[in-house]
Amino acid sequence: MKKVVVLEPGYKSYSAETEILKRCGAELVVIPENVEMESLPDLLYDANIIMLRDRKLNSAIIDMAPELKGIVRYGVGYDNVDCDYAKQKKITVSNVPDYGSDAVAEYALGLMLASSRQICLRDKEVRLGAWNIAENSPVRLMCGKTLGLVSFGRIAQAFLEKARGLGFTRVLIHDPNITKETCDKYNVESVDIDFLCKESDFISLHAPLNEQTRHIINENRINMMKKSCVLVNTGRGGLIDENALYHALAEKRIHSAAIDVYENEPAKNGHPFFALSNCIVSDHTAWYSIESCHELQSKAAEEAVRILHGVTPKNWVNQWDNK
Repeated sequence: MKKVVVLEPGYKSYSAETEILKRCGAELVVIPENVEMESLPDLLYDANIIMLRDRKLNSAIIDMAPELKGIVRYGVGYDNVDCDYAKQKKITVSNVPDYGSDAVAEYALGLMLASSRQICLRDKEVRLGAWNIAENSPVRLMCGKTLGLVSFGRIAQAFLEKARGLGFTRVLIHDPNITKETCDKYNVESVDIDFLCKESDFISLHAPLNEQTRHIINENRINMMKKSCVLVNTGRGGLIDENALYHALAEKRIHSAAIDVYENEPAKNGHPFFALSNCIVSDHTAWYSIESCHELQSKAAEEAVRILHGVTPKNWVNQWDNK
């Protein structure tokens, strides 16, 4: 029987995967949380597919699975997988980029509104007995302002569709792959990252993490931002130099930030952002809704089935020439 191993637990149920994999005679095995590294070779030795979320999948773990044909990453990013090594061993790596766009877009917009309007701070202060506190922490309207989006894929496009009603008069996009046709369709301007940081009142990050985007928001670019700027990150933690952002927020050099993703996850207790009243934090949960979770698990299982059947997966990320 074919064996598909989930390398880390994280979902309440795996019924979607179990049902889909059953159709091709594959068994689903979920490795228990915090299993010792020494136990992995016994658990992976006959695995044909590994499915995972955020755990690092390096060459050492890949070598523990001599029967491995494919790796499926739950979600969009796959920087936690050694794709080059998998490619050397002709192990297909696939992801699920086409799920939950509306879930992330809604959450990013919610973070932007909450950060801009100081909603979490207001909630905390009123619970402590404060009143008439608006001018203690001034806010500005989004209406009439400039929105900047870093990357313009499915999620950013869904975000912009939802944000349009807030009255932004200008939308700047930094995305090396954006076309004139896309700019015309969405009525946006393609600009370089420095111009976006200087001109935007609100910035939302949606880029993948790679060599070109790591710390794309660095100390120099944070210093370019307006003092009233609101920064939201639901993309990848490594897009931001966290130390530089912490100091900018602590010194009130920008208005506020809302952070759902971190350079190292899970974010440890005592992370510097947690002490800042002008930084909203959450736990890499922008992707989540009941609907998007089911969609993600189902699409990941379908990719596993394709690989098991020797069919090219829809989202093959470490491609090589099959000739």
